[in-house]
Amino acid sequence: DEHLDLDDGRWEDIHVVTGALKLFLRELPEPLVPFSHFDKFIAAIKIQDQAMRGRCIRDLVLSLPTAHHDTMKVLFRHLCRVIEHREENRMSVQSVAIVFGPTLLRPASEEGNMAMHMVFQNQVVEHILNHYSYIF
Repeated sequence: DEHLDLDDGRWEDIHVVTGALKLFLRELPEPLVPFSHFDKFIAAIKIQDQAMRGRCIRDLVLSLPTAHHDTMKVLFRHLCRVIEHREENRMSVQSVAIVFGPTLLRPASEEGNMAMHMVFQNQVVEHILNHYSYIF
């Protein structure tokens, strides 16, 4: 219910805005990729055949609940625009994937090998960014 004046000088620092977005996404009761889809996305990114991997990830994105799918589409479109300016902002596809992978895609419990999960989480986000037009 808070009304924010985005012309206020405190919003000029892009790190404040991006930090708020990341915090919002991290604090959702369920991540943008629902817990029920986590293992499916991890399995899909491990598929060796590139065409099959691409179809599988696209189908998984399409199978997301409407609110998750639509939010993901808008968010990833924005992240693709951020990447277009990588020369100025130093945010490559890999950098964006590292920042957002664990936030958008996480297991229901933190048991297991978190380091290996993080590698695959980042790869899923990187894949969706690299194939945005095919997936959406």
